[in-house]
Amino acid sequence: MINKTRVLCATAVLFPLLVNAGTTQDAGHNVSDKVIEKQRAELAINTQGKGYGPQSPRDIDTIQGNNKRIFGEAPDYTEMNLCNIHFHKNAEHKGGEFTKYAGNGDGHGYQSGYQYSGKLSKNELTPLKNEVGASKHGSLYPGDTIEVHYVHSTAQVSPGATLGACLSEANSNPQLRVETQVFVLVNDTKAMSFMELTKLGMKNGLNQALNIPSNTGEPVEYEGSTTGPGYNEKASPLQVSWSVRPKVMKVDINTVGKWLEGNAFDEDHAHGVRNLVINPDLLSADSD
Repeated sequence: MINKTRVLCATAVLFPLLVNAGTTQDAGHNVSDKVIEKQRAELAINTQGKGYGPQSPRDIDTIQGNNKRIFGEAPDYTEMNLCNIHFHKNAEHKGGEFTKYAGNGDGHGYQSGYQYSGKLSKNELTPLKNEVGASKHGSLYPGDTIEVHYVHSTAQVSPGATLGACLSEANSNPQLRVETQVFVLVNDTKAMSFMELTKLGMKNGLNQALNIPSNTGEPVEYEGSTTGPGYNEKASPLQVSWSVRPKVMKVDINTVGKWLEGNAFDEDHAHGVRNLVINPDLLSADSD
């Protein structure tokens, strides 16, 4: 027993205390499961037999579905124009390293979604002295998870605000692709810089985000739609090719705050999340 105690004490000294990611600063009242169930029922009623294509977000660990509305996969993002970057607080998708359910939230897309399922050190979770991304829905804190959407379009467009930046007068129905990366926010200047991760430039004559992560696992690709809580009870009519990376990357929350203070996309806070789509009739199947 004495030896065992010594081993445990030594372990505590050698390995700094790790804690689960995710914070509760903005975790207010969660609506009941019945609210989410009603929203899902309304979505099913409002889409049944109407020909809507596959929807997003989804569980990327299981690419199965019954939706037969097939559309052409968008080109590789390097062959398209980057038109928008935005992010959601908590991951909209589920799977990989982001499987921890944040709760039902307020019923309007905030404080719901999925969180990084790993652990962070106490140092990485050091509280901030200032607010980041403050809005009526809350702020961002060390330990929070965000899902970043790098939106691309086949239209001849430049980076700008909202989905409207992805359309042009000459092409109002372009192919769309979203390169997706989930990040966990840490108070650590040695972590990745969000300013670098969102750096823009021209490459082969196309607008590009130059530093989209390439070391966070093979992206899960599927056909879906646009997202956001506005589609909890209705379908999105837009067709989107998705590439969702399964591994989470740590990013310095201070650089996220700096980006929110001024960027090409007029983004100053995190967006809410759409309920995870689980109705097989609204999900695409594996194309392989």
